[in-house]
Amino acid sequence: MMELFKYGPVEIDYLKRRDRRLGAAIDRIGAIEREVTPDLFTALVKSVVAQQISRKAAETVWNRLCEQLSDITPTSVAAADSSHIQKCGLSLRKAVYIKGLGDAVAAGDLDLVNLGELPDAEIIKRLSSLHGLGVWTAEMLLIFSLCRPNIVSWGDLAIRRGMMNLYGLKTLSKDQFDRYCKRYSPYGSVASLYLWALSV
Repeated sequence: MMELFKYGPVEIDYLKRRDRRLGAAIDRIGAIEREVTPDLFTALVKSVVAQQISRKAAETVWNRLCEQLSDITPTSVAAADSSHIQKCGLSLRKAVYIKGLGDAVAAGDLDLVNLGELPDAEIIKRLSSLHGLGVWTAEMLLIFSLCRPNIVSWGDLAIRRGMMNLYGLKTLSKDQFDRYCKRYSPYGSVASLYLWALSV
C-alpha cells in the first residue's frame, strides 16, 4: 500500500492562522496527497535518476534499472558495473553517482540505518558531501522519506515560483524567502506541498 506524507488539521489550522494568502490557497486546493519512499537507499537512487529529466522519463529509466538489477539495494548496485547501470538510459555521470552511492553504503561509509536519528542540518551536510547528491536532494529525502515537518527548499525552482505566484511577486530574494519560511515554521513541509501546487 502506498504511504503518504502525513499531516492534518493541526498543521493546516496553524498555517491558515499564520498566513491568510496561504490559507486561502489551502482552502481552494484542498488536501494534497504525496507519496513517500521510506527506504532511504531507494529514495536516493530515484532522486539521482530524476535529476534534470521529466517525471515520465525518470519513471522509464527507474523501471529499466529495477529490471536490470532485479532489486535496488546497496549490495546489488555495488556489485554492478557503471556501464551496466548506464545501459538503463542514464548518463555515465549519473551511473557513476549511483554506483558510488551503492559502494558508500555497502562499505559502511554512509550509514543509512541511523541517518534518521540526526538533525536536519547534519543529514543535509552528510548527504551533500557525496558525489551527485546536493542540498536539494538531501532536502527532498528529508520530506519524502524521513517525513521531516519543516523543510522549504530555496534550491527548488518550483517552490520559489509557487511563493512568487502566491504573493504576486516578480522576483524573490533569499531574505524574503526566509521571512515567509519563518511564518510557516514548524510546518514548512506542508507549506511546501501547497507551494508546489501553486507553481503551475
